[in-house]
Amino acid sequence: MKETTDMSNYSHPYARIKQLTTNAPVAMREDAIVSHHGFSVSDPYQWLKDQGYPEVNDQTVLDYLHAENAYYGEFKAQHQPLIDTLFEEFKGRVDDEFVSVPVTNRGYEYWYEYQAGSDYRTYLRRNLEDGGEQIILDLPTLAEGTDYFVLGSYDISPDNNLIAYTIDTTGDERYELFIKDLNTGEISSTVLTDVRSNITFTSDSKGIVYDKLSTQRWATESVNYHQLGTKQEVDIVLYAETNDEFGLGHYATSDDEYLVLLTGTRDVSEIYVVPLDNVQQPLQQLVNRDQGFSATVDHAFGTFYIVANDTHSNYRVATLADNASGYDNWETLMQGDSSLYIKSLATFRHGLVIKLARNGLDALQVIPFAEEESPYDIEFPEQVFSASLGNNPDFNATSIRITYESMITPDTLFAYDFANRQKTVLKKQKIPSGYDASLYHTERRMAPSRDGVMIPVSIVYRKDFVKDGTRPLHLYAYGAYGIGMPTSFSSVRLSLLDRGFAFAIAHTRGGDEMGYQWYLDGKMEQRQNAFNDFVDVAKFLIAEQYASAGNISISGGSAGGKMMGAVTILEPNLWRSVLLDVPFVDVLNTMLDESLPLTPPEWSEWGNPIKDKEAFERILSYSPYDNIDAREYPPMMVTGGLNDPRVTYWEPAKWTARMRAEKTDDNLLIMRMNMSAGHYANSGRYGRLLDAAEEYAFILASHQINE
Repeated sequence: MKETTDMSNYSHPYARIKQLTTNAPVAMREDAIVSHHGFSVSDPYQWLKDQGYPEVNDQTVLDYLHAENAYYGEFKAQHQPLIDTLFEEFKGRVDDEFVSVPVTNRGYEYWYEYQAGSDYRTYLRRNLEDGGEQIILDLPTLAEGTDYFVLGSYDISPDNNLIAYTIDTTGDERYELFIKDLNTGEISSTVLTDVRSNITFTSDSKGIVYDKLSTQRWATESVNYHQLGTKQEVDIVLYAETNDEFGLGHYATSDDEYLVLLTGTRDVSEIYVVPLDNVQQPLQQLVNRDQGFSATVDHAFGTFYIVANDTHSNYRVATLADNASGYDNWETLMQGDSSLYIKSLATFRHGLVIKLARNGLDALQVIPFAEEESPYDIEFPEQVFSASLGNNPDFNATSIRITYESMITPDTLFAYDFANRQKTVLKKQKIPSGYDASLYHTERRMAPSRDGVMIPVSIVYRKDFVKDGTRPLHLYAYGAYGIGMPTSFSSVRLSLLDRGFAFAIAHTRGGDEMGYQWYLDGKMEQRQNAFNDFVDVAKFLIAEQYASAGNISISGGSAGGKMMGAVTILEPNLWRSVLLDVPFVDVLNTMLDESLPLTPPEWSEWGNPIKDKEAFERILSYSPYDNIDAREYPPMMVTGGLNDPRVTYWEPAKWTARMRAEKTDDNLLIMRMNMSAGHYANSGRYGRLLDAAEEYAFILASHQINE
């Protein structure tokens, strides 16, 4: 692990939460050596990867996981009153009988609602002609008898007679696809298996397009067409991807005229289109992977609208007539620049709606199709906020749905009218137990990183929070894959703020908050920047007296969990506690195992250590699991899911086992392994709140707040 700035002036004066009175599990060590490019790296807990994976039947492995869960259970029992208090607080902020605002499409209104106490939604529709209502999906009933249940997506056939939907009951994100007749309620006996969640009906309502997963790997091997009434075995492959590093998927354009097949990495796209009313005809290629840029596409009135970073890293909007072909025929409609980052667009009869970021701040711009109207921004009441297009299935709608929130403004649904350019609030997140936004303050600060780059930090706290260095702070980050962290509202977070915390998001390089180059500056050879940024943000907040060293709890999940592992190794004395949620911490071994489904696609993000010596050395330098050594570390809570296809269960398990063996302190280290779920832990709205209550109890207990 690369060295960081001198921390000799920092100490850790705060008492840390200690291990439980019973003995913690100790995993056996089995010498295993990984050798590449002349390097030999020890991996003493390699045995925790069941050799029969994705089946996990090795009793020794299961015994260890159960032992860790039992030890975690002791922590829960010790802090059950706090967990219960938090859970009740969280539930009190949930609208128990939530009803969504209906959306209109093809002569029907569609909405969903929660029954009191239910974990899952009920989906309904109303016929606009006769007013008849019907339940189209009853998730509480479908979920009965399952330990885990997730609806992937659903689609209504254009003739309004059928619904297709995908369900996952294990957490492995390998869905089953069901087709239901909405007139009779009958579910087809043909169930499609090994499906990704997304599905699309063809224009004639006689077929479904879906992404087919490989039976050997958790990766889309092809986009298929299924004709209703036939067996899955005879489905037609529309496009198959042979490059294991590319991810494949599909979607329909906003006007439902074209099916888009998109394959590629985060950096490189290949795009094909085909009319949705005849998906079996030859595909038309819009973008070739050999061109070496990233792109997405939408369509309206005979024109493709393409968002591409071919001429500028922050993307441009280009147009292409749908009866033309060839890159030479692209025409620039809107050019990106260093301060304007084009994220996405959608087409409507009125015009384009483009999601932008200007100097890291969200914006939505409308470009009307009418030549006499100029482009303009939709106005919002705050400077720092998150705004996105909501559910807008009707291309011809005269008003659109926009979702809006900030760190102090609950999720708000607007209807935006194109004609009068006015917003109307349709629904605002209800906090039944009460919420007064005037009690809280949010701000955006810029923290200097060690190389002089200014890092955005979003902060929220109660107005009675005193910046004297004595208050607790929770710092969160993700910082990978070009995924920017929105400045969104969290009703759960209020339980920290109301107990005197400030909560901050470090928008480190590796995300895309400040543009596409921000992402590039935190990946591959520049990966260390993301970790350094997080540490430097913490030091900035200390210098500004939001907190003091040793009184900052931190958290991150998945790739953000990798960041938590890295900064725990870098600066253990800065943190009061660390929550590593499904953490990607065994980076080197995962990137060396090309049999894992997500390894080849990840090489474009981290590098390929199998073929590239420099990539091997670089990953080894920061891979958290490989950099654990004998020293003191802060208290840690680690989570995982046995069926997780994204971050395999052995990553959090190996981290926990090695950390427990190497650390020289007696600070608390616990792991919660969900034995019947995947990357997203418990399913259902209350199941996830219970997970959050346990995690917040760990954070609060680490700050010696037990009520």
